[in-house]
Amino acid sequence: MAGMIDTSKAASGSEFGEEVPGGHVDAPELRYFVMALFFIFGGITSLNDVIIPKLKELFTLSYTQAMLVQFCFFTAYAVIGIPGAMLVRKVGYMRGAAAGLIIMIVGCLAFIPASQTATYWLFLAAYFVLAAGVVIVQVVSNPLISLLGKPETASSRLTFAQGFNSLGTTLFPLAGAALILGTLAKVSAKDLTGPALDAYRSAESAAIVHGYLGIAVALALVAGAVWLFRNRLPVEKHEARSGFAGFDLLKRPRFGFGALCIFLYVGAEVSIGSLIVSYLMQAHVLGLAEQPAGKLIFLYWGGAMIGRFIGSAVLRVLNPGLVLTFNACVAIALIALSVTSTGHVAGYSLLAIGLFNSIMFPTIFTLACEKLGTRAADGSGIINVAICGGAIVPLATGGLADVTGGNLGIALMLPVVCYVVIASYGLFARKQVAV
Repeated sequence: MAGMIDTSKAASGSEFGEEVPGGHVDAPELRYFVMALFFIFGGITSLNDVIIPKLKELFTLSYTQAMLVQFCFFTAYAVIGIPGAMLVRKVGYMRGAAAGLIIMIVGCLAFIPASQTATYWLFLAAYFVLAAGVVIVQVVSNPLISLLGKPETASSRLTFAQGFNSLGTTLFPLAGAALILGTLAKVSAKDLTGPALDAYRSAESAAIVHGYLGIAVALALVAGAVWLFRNRLPVEKHEARSGFAGFDLLKRPRFGFGALCIFLYVGAEVSIGSLIVSYLMQAHVLGLAEQPAGKLIFLYWGGAMIGRFIGSAVLRVLNPGLVLTFNACVAIALIALSVTSTGHVAGYSLLAIGLFNSIMFPTIFTLACEKLGTRAADGSGIINVAICGGAIVPLATGGLADVTGGNLGIALMLPVVCYVVIASYGLFARKQVAV
């Protein structure tokens, strides 16, 4: 049997949270830090939806090329997920979170050379580094919020924490649309060549740099606070296993199916979010200009925020698997309504999907990881690898839009397929795991 490793420093007294019967920790002040982490990485992720139309215009990109932003960002989950879990097992949750925040700061600073040289691939590299830090923070956050309370309410608690994630995804695009999309000049990159084009790209991308420098300062403050509280947890116990040994969890049908659904859910959510601005700009939908369309992204992510706070209460009284199935079916219906209608009905029915996306990630996560015990870090690492669906599905969605002549209605059929599988998982995992 695999040995156990202790990632806490030996200490005693009130400096540490107390481990209580039932395998959870009584350290309520840590929940505020975890909520802050959810807020930050949620907001940073949603900023991609604002950045994509900006870079698409600056570098005259196709939908497929523009989706490389999401591809590089979410590929980090596949690359960093397992090493991130290994790091957390080695140094513990709080130190792991501090390390992730520092890497995020480095990613934010990497936007400076990208803007100065007006080079698209440097922007993509900066997104990868930024996402690498986000992955480590997320590897920490999901199991930690489950640890900070009773196991039987883990799904509700994680959904509540995801509400703060959605608060970030709601507020960041609002600020980003005003700061970043609002700077688009009347001239278009496609009308420029040579030095004039380079100068235009550099000047217009400066707003991106300013935004991420502000984020870097905020991250530094949070990293300092997390480090001060690095010893607040009691002894952490993780199974000592090789880095890729955790993949044997995929042999468990409940976990393996759940990991697939995380892949598909994130892919569907990111695909829709990435296309919202372009979708609302279409003449048969709302016919909006770029900045007004960008500001409406907050309705998509705001719906997810509201749904998560409501869902945290609903999941205490209703079966999580059945709630998951219901929400996935409604998401399918809303896409069908949007692509078969026009005007406000088409636009706002697509935006409303955020409300029903709300409980999907935390519910799938807790259903898949139920009763993992000391292998929680392994499970969280693999789940974070599965988040790379945010790289693959949007790229495929963008490719489908390109090959159909920019028909975003047809492209949205890929998210429909994802939701069908998710609805099936809800039925499959509706019963609790036997002790």
